[in-house]
Amino acid sequence: MKSLMGYLRCVLADASTWCGVCTLRDFKTITDRVKDEGLSFLTITLPTFANSLERALDRGFIDPDDFRGFSKISKSQPIPKLFSGMVGQIFDTGTRKIVDSPSLDAIFFLRHICMTFKKINLPCTEARNKKAFSNYVNCEHEVESVSNSLPNHLLDDFGTIADLLWGNVLQNVNTHLQDGGHYVPHHGPGATSEGIIANRKYTIDTWPARLAEYFPADTYAIPNWNFIDELESIDFVEPDAEIPVRVITVPKTMKTPRIIAIEPVAMQYCQQALLEVLVPLLERNQILGDSIGFTDQSINQVRALTASEDQKFATLDLSEASDRVSNLLVLRMLKTVPDLSGAIQACRSTTADVPGFGVIPLSKFASMGSALCFPIESMVFLTIILSALHRADSARVTLRSIKRYLKRVRVYGDDIIVPTNFAPSVARELEDFGLRVNTSKSFWTGKFRESCGMDAYAGKRVTPVYFRNMLPESRESTTSIVSAVSLANQLYKVGLWKSSRYIENCVRKLVLLPYVGSRAGVLGLHSVTEMYRYTKLSSTLHKPLVKGLVQVEKSRSSPLGDYGALMKFFLKKEPLKRIFAYEASPILGEHLQYSGRPVSVALRYRWVQPY
Repeated sequence: MKSLMGYLRCVLADASTWCGVCTLRDFKTITDRVKDEGLSFLTITLPTFANSLERALDRGFIDPDDFRGFSKISKSQPIPKLFSGMVGQIFDTGTRKIVDSPSLDAIFFLRHICMTFKKINLPCTEARNKKAFSNYVNCEHEVESVSNSLPNHLLDDFGTIADLLWGNVLQNVNTHLQDGGHYVPHHGPGATSEGIIANRKYTIDTWPARLAEYFPADTYAIPNWNFIDELESIDFVEPDAEIPVRVITVPKTMKTPRIIAIEPVAMQYCQQALLEVLVPLLERNQILGDSIGFTDQSINQVRALTASEDQKFATLDLSEASDRVSNLLVLRMLKTVPDLSGAIQACRSTTADVPGFGVIPLSKFASMGSALCFPIESMVFLTIILSALHRADSARVTLRSIKRYLKRVRVYGDDIIVPTNFAPSVARELEDFGLRVNTSKSFWTGKFRESCGMDAYAGKRVTPVYFRNMLPESRESTTSIVSAVSLANQLYKVGLWKSSRYIENCVRKLVLLPYVGSRAGVLGLHSVTEMYRYTKLSSTLHKPLVKGLVQVEKSRSSPLGDYGALMKFFLKKEPLKRIFAYEASPILGEHLQYSGRPVSVALRYRWVQPY
C-alpha cells in the first residue's frame, strides 16, 4: 500500500504541474479515506468519480446526484471538494455548466488519477465471485425469457436484414460445406473443460456424436485412414452425455471478475476451423467494408477520436454482451446458409457447469471462451443495428439500403459506433432484443467518446494509464518487473515524468535498467533526453551491445508421438495465417517435446542491441 500511495503522490504532483493547481489537500483526503476504507477506495470507489465526470461531460453540466460518496462544497454548490481545483477548470462552480473552453489536461488527469488503479491485477473477494456466478445464471434465465417472448415483428425485421446481408457474404462458405468440403482446425493454447493441455490435445479421446455431419472423426480426429483403428479408442458421446463448458472467473477489476466458459477439446478444435474462415472473409468483404472487425482496433479508436471533436458519431458499449446473445437470433440470422449454420450449431456447447449451480442448459449462443463467440456476436449486433437504422428512417429494406447504412456504422465486438442522431434508436433496439446497453459507458450528447481503449474529449486522447500489477519487491517478481517497466515507459510517453521516475526508481533498486530504443529486445527505459549508451561492440557482427534483462521462458514438457505427432505435423504444415497463433515456429524446433504456454518466465542478463 505504501508504494501505491507513493506513486499516487507523484501522479498528483504531475497533475499539479500540468494543470497549475495545488493537490496537497486532495492527497490528504485520499490518504485519510484509504486508511478508513482500505485498497477498495482506490480500486472501486475512486473510479466512480471518473464515471460521474464522464456523465457530466456528456450531459454538459453537473447534476446534484453526481459524485455520490464524495463531500460537496455545499448544497447550493454540489461540486465535489476532492479535486475541486481541476473540476473548476472544467465546470463553472456557480452554474455547474461546462465552461466554453474546458481544460483538456484537467479532464485527462482527473480520469487518470481516479482510474489508474481500476484494473489492478488483484483477486476479487469470494463474495464477489459468487455474485458473478449468480449473475451469470440470472442472465441465462433472462436470455431464455427474451427468446420465448421476442415480438414477431422484431424477429421478422431482423431476419429480413440477415437474409439479404449474410446470405450474400457467407454463401461461398455454405456451398463449400454443402459439397462436403472441410476446413483445417487447430488447437488453441488455453485451458479446456477436461483439463487437457498442450500436445495432449492432439490425441482426442472424446468426440460428440453430433459433430459427425460436419466434422466427422475419421477426417478431423486422425491424420488419415491408415489410422482408422484409432477411432476405436475414442468415446463417441451423445448430446445428453456431452462435457459441459466449465464456467470460471478471471481477474478484471476488484469490483467484479470476468466470467468465461472453458470449452471441451473437441468443440474448441472444430470452432477454430470455422473461425479461421469467417474472420478474414468478413473483414475483407467488399459489402461489409469497414463496418465489422475482429483483429484491428485502430479503426474504432480513430473514429472515436474524430467523433469526440465533430460529434457526428456516438460510441455504444454493451454489458454482458457475449452472455446475452440468444441462440435463437443466431439460428435466424444464418437461415439462408443452412450448412454453415448447421456446422456452427454442431460445435456449439449446449450446457454449462456453473460453480454453486451445477450443470445448466444454455439459451445463449456462447459465452466468452468459445472461438466463435466474438465473430458471431458481432454479426448479430450489426444485424440489429441495421434493423434499427431502417426502422428509424422508415426505409424499405433492400441490399442497396443495407450497403448505404453499412458505411455509417462500425462494430468491434461490443464496441459499437453509430451516427449520433440514430444512437437512441439503436440503443432501444438493442435493448428490445434482450441486450443491455451500458449507459455509463455509452456517449452521444457531449464531446466525450470511448471505444476500444480510446477515451477522447474534443479531439484529444484522455485515456488513463492503468496500473496493472503491484510494484516488484524482489528480483524474482518477473511479472511485476516487466509490468513496472512498461508502466514507466507509458507514463513517460504521455508526459507524466514524475510518476515515471518514481516507478523507475522502484525497479532500479532491484535490476539494471539501461536506456534503449523502442524495438530493443531487452528490458529498458525509453527517453528523448537520454540516448542509449552501448557498453561494448559485438566481436563478430561489430554492432553495439548493451547489458540488460531479457525474458527467458521455461517450456512446458509435453511429449507427443505416434499418430498424434503426425496429426500435429499435418495441421501445423498448412500455410494458413493463424489468427491467434501461439507458437512462433510450428514446424521447426522441439514442438513434439515441448508445447503450450510456458511453465514459468524468468529474467536473465544478456548482451543485446539497444535499438
